[in-house]
Amino acid sequence: MATAFSSDGEAALRREVGPAAAPPPPRGDLDGFYEVGRAAAFVRGGGFRKVALQFPDELLADAAEVAARMEAETGAEVYVLGDTTYGSCCVDEVAAEHVCAEAVLHYGPACLSPCRKLPVLHVFGKRPLDIGRCAEAFQELYPDRQSRVVMLSDVVYAHAMGELEQQLCPEYPNIIFSRVVYGDPPDPALPGEERQFGRQFLVEAPGGLQDCAMFYVGTEGLTLTNFMLTWNRCSFSSFDPTTNRGRRETLNVNRALMRRLYLVERARDAQVVGILVGTLGVAGYLDVLQHLRELLHRAGKRSYTLAVGKPNPAKLANFLEVDVFVLVACAQNSLLDSSDFYRPVVTPYELELACNPAREWTGNYLTDFRNLLPGACAHIELPPAIPAAEAVPDVSLITGEMRVTHLRDSPASQLPPSTALACRDQTSALAEISPAASFLESRSWRGLEQQLGQTPVSKAVQGRRGIAIAYEDEGREQS
Repeated sequence: MATAFSSDGEAALRREVGPAAAPPPPRGDLDGFYEVGRAAAFVRGGGFRKVALQFPDELLADAAEVAARMEAETGAEVYVLGDTTYGSCCVDEVAAEHVCAEAVLHYGPACLSPCRKLPVLHVFGKRPLDIGRCAEAFQELYPDRQSRVVMLSDVVYAHAMGELEQQLCPEYPNIIFSRVVYGDPPDPALPGEERQFGRQFLVEAPGGLQDCAMFYVGTEGLTLTNFMLTWNRCSFSSFDPTTNRGRRETLNVNRALMRRLYLVERARDAQVVGILVGTLGVAGYLDVLQHLRELLHRAGKRSYTLAVGKPNPAKLANFLEVDVFVLVACAQNSLLDSSDFYRPVVTPYELELACNPAREWTGNYLTDFRNLLPGACAHIELPPAIPAAEAVPDVSLITGEMRVTHLRDSPASQLPPSTALACRDQTSALAEISPAASFLESRSWRGLEQQLGQTPVSKAVQGRRGIAIAYEDEGREQS
């Protein structure tokens, strides 16, 4: 826990200062890697005059040259977006709207979450893949040619899946290749069709998806973890293109789910919940915020909505009153490892398991919060309220204390519990007072304050020189 908040500084003192190492350039030419022709056709076809180019940190070194080529190809005014407020896998519509952009070109890995407003073109970047070695690793892991296997890949290797399919399908008639899709498909899903994480595939096995194995092409990361937790009844294997090695994934999914269910129990015990806004661009995030507020109110818990950008232990440690946080983010960034945080961080699905008595654990795990909204496949209505005297008592598995599990009446016909009316001045004008704001005002430290006109003006003086471990003037002061 200590290393999450501070360190002894020894590494910084011993570090040799030099020029920052630039990220390695993409292999091949820029036009091919960034698909300048396809991107320019998208801009010209839409008639866009202002376009935002969003790059992750590892590709920012090429941003200026790509932007210059796009301006030369399209004649549009091009802006480069970097250092996104939230995860770089999400489209930063807020930053694009600051420059009045009419469309966004998103480069690099993407979560493929649907956007709310602006047209988006995803350019993943064509990372190299050894097709022959990948096929050999697949054959070693699945020697039975009748194996039912679903082929998944990271989006940066999607360009090579067609060639891999041509090489494997003649020998493996039951192999299923997933297809990368953008946004929500207009047609309803067919029986046996899976649509998750921007992937779409049709399973025709008699037992459904649980009779199939999964083969993932890509490096280890959050994408693979989401796949394994969501389809936790399937066995997984993977091929890492950076090492050209295939392996059977040995992640203990049951143990990972047990850790998540422990966080559900912590959420049941919580009295104050902080709703962390982890995205401003994914469609439906405002609806799920309202859904969580209503859920927490009916469960008898207080909630506060917090927008802190990218959450880290130092930021969230400022809210000591909060017992547990719930992160509203894209499916790829929802599973936050909160072991270094002062309070646990759960997903909207886990909060539903904790507060909605009608929702039970079925073995299926959901990371996309849109599945919880009305009209979605996994939506479950809140049951009607029951009197407190008729509620079934419940005991916490962590503290051993009794806790309330029944739901209150719907808040639609009630006044907001977090505000009150008070007399503001001698004119008896009414002001709306928030108890939460009043509590924060009573704190001894409330953050940085400008204190304009209160700090005396003084001339600048020369400070110490050197490093903190040995300033140049320390010897003279001691003598």
